[in-house]
Amino acid sequence: MNKKIFKTKTKPKTKKTARLKKKDIEQLIIDFLNQNSERQYNYKQIAAAVGIKKVQERNQLVRIIDKLSSEDRLLETSRGRYRINTRGLMLEGRFERRSNGKNFFVPDDDINTVHIPERNSKHAMNGDRVRIQLLAKRKHADTEGVVVEILERVKSRFVGEMQVKKHFAFLVLDSKFLANDIFVPIEDLNGAKDGDKVVVEIAEWPEKANNPIGKVIDVLGRSGDNTTEMHAILAEYDLPYKYPENVEKEADLISSEISPEEIARREDYRGVTTITIDPDSAKDYDDALSVQKLPSGLWEVGVHIADVTHYVKRGGIIDEEAEKRATSIYLVDRTIPMLPEKLSNDLCSLRPNEDKLGFSVIFEMDDKAEVQNYRIVRTVIRSDARLTYEDAQKVIEANEGEFSEQILPLNSLAKQLREKRFANGAINFDRYEVKFNLDEKGKPLGVYFEESVEANHLIEEFMLLANRTVADKIGNVGKNQKAKAFVYRIHDIPDPDKLEVLNKFILRFGHKIKTEGGNRVVARSINKLLDSVQGRPEENLIETITIRSMSKAIYSTQNMGHYGLAFDYYTHFTSPIRRYPDMMVHRLLERYLAGGPSVNESELEGDCKHCSDMELVAANAERDSIKYKQVEFMSDKVGKVFDGVVSGVTEWGIYVEINENKCEGLVPIRELDDDFYELDEKNYRLIGRRTKHEYRLGQSVSIKVAKANLERKQLDFVLA
Repeated sequence: MNKKIFKTKTKPKTKKTARLKKKDIEQLIIDFLNQNSERQYNYKQIAAAVGIKKVQERNQLVRIIDKLSSEDRLLETSRGRYRINTRGLMLEGRFERRSNGKNFFVPDDDINTVHIPERNSKHAMNGDRVRIQLLAKRKHADTEGVVVEILERVKSRFVGEMQVKKHFAFLVLDSKFLANDIFVPIEDLNGAKDGDKVVVEIAEWPEKANNPIGKVIDVLGRSGDNTTEMHAILAEYDLPYKYPENVEKEADLISSEISPEEIARREDYRGVTTITIDPDSAKDYDDALSVQKLPSGLWEVGVHIADVTHYVKRGGIIDEEAEKRATSIYLVDRTIPMLPEKLSNDLCSLRPNEDKLGFSVIFEMDDKAEVQNYRIVRTVIRSDARLTYEDAQKVIEANEGEFSEQILPLNSLAKQLREKRFANGAINFDRYEVKFNLDEKGKPLGVYFEESVEANHLIEEFMLLANRTVADKIGNVGKNQKAKAFVYRIHDIPDPDKLEVLNKFILRFGHKIKTEGGNRVVARSINKLLDSVQGRPEENLIETITIRSMSKAIYSTQNMGHYGLAFDYYTHFTSPIRRYPDMMVHRLLERYLAGGPSVNESELEGDCKHCSDMELVAANAERDSIKYKQVEFMSDKVGKVFDGVVSGVTEWGIYVEINENKCEGLVPIRELDDDFYELDEKNYRLIGRRTKHEYRLGQSVSIKVAKANLERKQLDFVLA
């Protein structure tokens, strides 16, 4: 690996005859790191790069690196790894607030966070964009800073429970990002009563006051009520929990009639047997599949996608609302749609036995699932049946049944597409989803796990094929041609350092992965690892750690391919009812297929970033709704003992995931009172200073449920 890193760099010349002086070594280090300012290196790599081999000189080099780091001329980006410090004393970036007072600052270059003591925070809120000044660094201490200016307020609204007294009131926050309750004057309660869950906006935070002052802007309902708590989760992330009436009224005005003129402009697939396959709970059907044997002997497979942009025009109030939301949100017991119900569940949804408009990719494939030809066209379709995954799976397993003439050949083709994808280096992260059985009031009665089966894979493979084909159509141009601006779904290669950390960790379980040899080699090695842990106690743990070592997939105009799927070109085209990027892709496709010029790339990139950000926010809200239901499910099990595995190790305790229901809780460090435990981050463990007893990631433990805190969405355990 080191050879690869330094291959193209000129190795500084050193005198071999005389011993290098301290100042010479220092200059060699500075020169080398200046030439490679975007990279980070450990002392061995630096020594090799500057040509230092003698033991004495290497020891001196280590001391010089330590000195340069203490002077802030070098940045220690991670333990034992350094890069040149190109930053000044004033930095801009994001403020991260923590309720324990351990606030920190993340600079724009995302390198080296800076600790910001509460006294130096200027009352900045979590996520605020700020300017800080670096303070003089004390030797062997973390770099500290002081907020000198709040550039942009990101969050001023908070959710919590009102505590109303005779002359004053406080908001006790659900959020962990603010240690102080918010004072609310009686005249600003807006009808809120003691015990109500509310949204409060901070009006001011006087410099010398411990508590910010706010006013109630929305009363969500009584704490503990299911709808109230779900709305509270959405409000916590500034996500909408109500659909604007004017947008819904606008949607209601859209005609459901399809004119003969519109049909004439499209390819008519109403005579070809077409089916949708979706989860049992689905109400919006984005996609449908048709299949027929052609006279040539090839299979014609139609991937038909709801033609949302036919109804939702750019710049209208429906489009503006959809763009703002960017995605539908799927909480445990409800969906917060991106589009009004009239569009998502009615007009656009590919419901059975109704004429619907589609934007389709029509493939001609041979029996080996090789695409011989394809076209991207507007269509009119008529779905013959709405099947669930369970329905389709029964046909696959029985090798017969209703619509078997469509399902069985589609499944055969999909299996081959899947095999080729993994052979090409795709990574198989096929994990279960936690689901709940709920009563009519939303109370969880049970927990179950939903795993992908062949029917899921059938749909997945054809959606992947359509997405890849659309991206390739626009992005894959000739050598001397520039591709038009487009929306790609990209996934970067894993960070080599993270892979090395992963390798060291899995070694204790007897596993190993290849970290060199090209993307395919690494990906196959990861797949082999994931296969080998199936059914073993460490399965979930290693899958989790492996996922964490991967980059995050995002939307961008700058294509770099999708590492996890092993595609050179990839986009999102197949879910326009629930994702705004798919609507963007539909519009770009229409424009470019008609010969239109490229859109403004920088504006499109801004839209991509917004969609990526909203996707992350929605995922966090969805995760919080699962946590809430898990805590609610466990609330009547206080005092009961369960077997579990250590799923997280922190300085404040160990997280344990219960085996039978995957509910996670914390054993606080105070409960580990048989010794003084220290965190060994590198080895994912807490280790006793005196006894050397350890709690490590993946370790089997028995716990007793001590407390279920619904407000904090937190379970407290003690060791049984």
